[in-house]
Amino acid sequence: MKDRDRKGVQHERAVLVGVFLEAPIDPEHPLDELSGLASTAGAAVVAELTQRRERPDQTTYIGKGKVEELRGVVAHHDADIVIFDNDLSPAQTRNLEQALEVKVLDRSEVILDIFAARARTYEARLAVELAQLEYSLPRLKRMWTHLSRLKMGIGMRGPGEKQLEVDRRLVEKRIHDLKTELAEIHGRRERQVASRHDHMTVSLVGYTNAGKSTLLNALTGADELAEDKLFATLDTRTRRWRLPGWGPVLLSDTVGFIRDLPHRLIASFKATLEETRRADLLLHVADASSPLVDAQIAAVRGVLEELDVDEKDAILVLNKIDAIPDRADRERTLARYPHAIGISARSGAGLPELARAVSDALGRGFRDVDVETDPGNGRLLAWLGRHGEVLSRRFADDRVIVHCRIPAALLGRIPEAEAVVRQHHRPDDTPAAGTAGEPHPAPR
Repeated sequence: MKDRDRKGVQHERAVLVGVFLEAPIDPEHPLDELSGLASTAGAAVVAELTQRRERPDQTTYIGKGKVEELRGVVAHHDADIVIFDNDLSPAQTRNLEQALEVKVLDRSEVILDIFAARARTYEARLAVELAQLEYSLPRLKRMWTHLSRLKMGIGMRGPGEKQLEVDRRLVEKRIHDLKTELAEIHGRRERQVASRHDHMTVSLVGYTNAGKSTLLNALTGADELAEDKLFATLDTRTRRWRLPGWGPVLLSDTVGFIRDLPHRLIASFKATLEETRRADLLLHVADASSPLVDAQIAAVRGVLEELDVDEKDAILVLNKIDAIPDRADRERTLARYPHAIGISARSGAGLPELARAVSDALGRGFRDVDVETDPGNGRLLAWLGRHGEVLSRRFADDRVIVHCRIPAALLGRIPEAEAVVRQHHRPDDTPAAGTAGEPHPAPR
């Protein structure tokens, strides 16, 4: 009897397989993350199988003996699908499917499937389609399973090979078209993000399901979808955040990262991640309650390095701190990351401390100035209020002097013909070492 959800949708019964060439990240529950991926993709996990090897078997990844054991597990649980926590070659996938007589997927294929199901915008759908086609191109022979029903002997080789070549050319052309269209979108996104240079921008990054969308809602009052699921957010969403004691900044939520995120996905979502590349400050959100928090922080830093933004100013935010029931465990987690800010986006705990840390980090790029202008210069006065924080106003004769804090990069945009600008030079204009905004290495 196949598993069905409350809506009557049938779930494929899945057997999970993990092959570890070194010690697993989580020895007690080595396939927990894969189980979460499988469930998110719509499968019902019925069994798990693990193996330690020095190197993968070239033919089946797991070796002949383990294939027989896996075949027995599949038959016993009446499974429809086998999912590997490893990346398989096209030949390994084909050999396993022939031996097991069920569909075989690897980790990358499951992640691509989840992305395809969750893509909402046109840009995200294009990016996912490109990643899927680049993944499937070397696997076209496996996908043409109906050809195996023909006797591919004398007189039958031509039609199959010809159809395969036609498919290959069609896929290659579609890949070229998608790359061209995404390049145009990337160009537009670069111009769009660059046009916001008169606003300070903060970007939320982090492992999938770390609570970035919940934090965006808590800080900005937005009502964005925030599900307790992997990859609930695929599209960048930017909202205005009125930073207390500071002024307006733009806060962006981005796609979550994951261990061994397929490289083709990172490349496909380059336009979506443009907000991260251009941000003035990153908030690296991590799930403090996860037993794998250290590995997840390291995985995110690895992706940021691949995106060439690992040197950007960042604050580590340990979210869901209230989900750690034992106080000693909570204190040990915070002690491992002494410069991080512990918060709960759901309850609001720690958010004032986070706001102060963000203000301090952004403040290193701002200046306190007095702007003297005509009281009737409404356009300039509105601009100062829109792009900075007005601290005070005073009138002298027929002039108004506005004391405000604005980005240093915007000082040159105040027309000299309309105003006189005098800076307040502070002793802390130069960033000090060890401040909350600096990126801090993960514990070794």
